[in-house]
Amino acid sequence: MSESEELYREVILDHYKNPRQLGHLEHPDLVEAGANPLCGDQLEFSLSFGRGDLSDIRFQGTGCSISQASASIMADAVKGKSVSEIEQLIDQFRKMMLEGGSPDALPEELEDAKALEGVRKYPLRVKCAMLAWNTLRLALKKQAGAKAV
Repeated sequence: MSESEELYREVILDHYKNPRQLGHLEHPDLVEAGANPLCGDQLEFSLSFGRGDLSDIRFQGTGCSISQASASIMADAVKGKSVSEIEQLIDQFRKMMLEGGSPDALPEELEDAKALEGVRKYPLRVKCAMLAWNTLRLALKKQAGAKAV
């Protein structure tokens, strides 16, 4: 294993063992759940929105180290960001994971997400890494729909 692969492995294990933004918000504006039936991963996000931004986010879940680390990395990266900034981060992460984009192109907020780039070698595990990001995108769409009503 190369030195960079070892470093990335450590980042994933750190987020898995010490997840950021773990828990449930007491009075969230929105709760969204996602699951990966192939792996048994389950995530639930509770979100609070401020003036056009995601003022707070928490998650809880069960599953493999990749899905849980990815949720921690994502929650940490998006907290306090505007919805449009979050959409850009989701697109950039998606491009790296699904379209072969370079991890070097990721912004500073997604520095830890670079650790998940190696998962691309295992197509079934990509779904584990994408679960949190896809669930958040669904939540943002629901939030936008609720605001439009």
